Amino acid sequence: MAASQVDKMIAEARKLLGAKGVIDDAGDVSPWLTDWRGRYHGRSAAILSPSTTEEVAAVVALSAEHGVPLVPQGGNTGMVGGATPDDSGTQLILSLRRMNRVRHLDPAAGIAVVEAGVILSDFHAVAAEHGMRFPLSLAAKGSATIGGLVSTNAGGTQVLRFGTMRALVHGVEAVLPPNRQGEGGVWNGLSALKKDNRGYDINQLLIGAEGTLGVVTAASLKLFPAVGDRAVAWIGVDDPDAALVLLRRFQGRTDGIESFELVPADSMALVLRHIPGTRAPLADAHPWMVLVELTADKDAATELEALVAEGYQDGLLRDAAIATNEAQAEAFWRLRESVPEANRAAGPAIQHDISVAVDAMPRFMTEAARGIEQSFPGTMASSFGHLGDGNIHFHVRAPQGADAEAWRAGDGLAASRMVHDLVTAAGGSISAEHGIGQMKREELARLSDPVRMSVLRAIKAALDPHNLMNPGKLV
Repeated sequence: MAASQVDKMIAEARKLLGAKGVIDDAGDVSPWLTDWRGRYHGRSAAILSPSTTEEVAAVVALSAEHGVPLVPQGGNTGMVGGATPDDSGTQLILSLRRMNRVRHLDPAAGIAVVEAGVILSDFHAVAAEHGMRFPLSLAAKGSATIGGLVSTNAGGTQVLRFGTMRALVHGVEAVLPPNRQGEGGVWNGLSALKKDNRGYDINQLLIGAEGTLGVVTAASLKLFPAVGDRAVAWIGVDDPDAALVLLRRFQGRTDGIESFELVPADSMALVLRHIPGTRAPLADAHPWMVLVELTADKDAATELEALVAEGYQDGLLRDAAIATNEAQAEAFWRLRESVPEANRAAGPAIQHDISVAVDAMPRFMTEAARGIEQSFPGTMASSFGHLGDGNIHFHVRAPQGADAEAWRAGDGLAASRMVHDLVTAAGGSISAEHGIGQMKREELARLSDPVRMSVLRAIKAALDPHNLMNPGKLV
């Protein structure tokens, strides 16, 4: 593609969007050319920032006219390089951050229509003002946007009870690129219909598509009544098997368990070492720890205390601390949410967002870690995360003193492939909640059933035949 086509499109976009809608100063564009982890770096002549769905549609039309690909971007908090342009300089970033309105919120119906650029924590606050809540939360809630969460089918810490983003979305509004017949435009799927049997579910096709089929501009989301009361506990256990038995016990006694997060001792030690202001909730060290959150209309702490006491009497846990106030509850959550940051501070590592069947997860966690460390002496393998839904984050850390880039390109890459091989052999997924992006594209093709890949490629070719929507990602 000639650079002149990119320049022409930027000039026309400036007329369309105005001064606020086009950012082409190199210093202002630069922060958005690198992914959150700092693993992927690209080039782009400008960021296009429309403020309405109609403007997004016009930008997509310009993209088709000039043959200039677009890279949709929200808060740029993705973990797999899915919102980073390539280094050709021929792709333009399409930022949805100016589309930041909550268009409609109906507490009685439990529905909100929210634009793609709304930040998750801001939406939480708006819902709370109406006595409601949106039960999806993650560490990046202060910068992650609704459009990005929809496009990656985000999970988070409350999947155990409420499911992923896919389960929390009634419908989607999106702009689709022209197909081979020149047909595209705005898809309006925001109606919150309980039943709709008119063929393929286009909304669900767009959720988790990582912007490769179109640009999500808004979503109708499910809301739930605000929590009456909650209780949070930090529990010491012997191993992942004991944690799973404890989870099953809790779930058999109540339907109020919203989160059940598993943290190993080595990750806890890194948090205490690298994250200022953190402290261990328990007096003694434990090989594994669990963070549990229970919600109820009232007396959540009393209910959780009874569950913990029963578990202790039956030998399912070693010790526990139950938060006595909101500040302490948030401090417990900070420990869990700081694990990724602490791991990054500890040195070079390769992270894996994987899932296997819940009942198989404890064995996988211990055996896969042992296998990696035996195969690559000096490395440390450790996992943490959402035990209740079978999704853990499996980190492989480089040996002390290793050159980061050399290790990642050598043993780190080989270890990562081994992790994915083990996951696939266990019937699991190499991407539980972060998506495929650039990082896992080759691994997806290497390990997936050929039928899956042929279907993914056929869908992409049918809806985006000119490869204008986030090229180089997913497929």
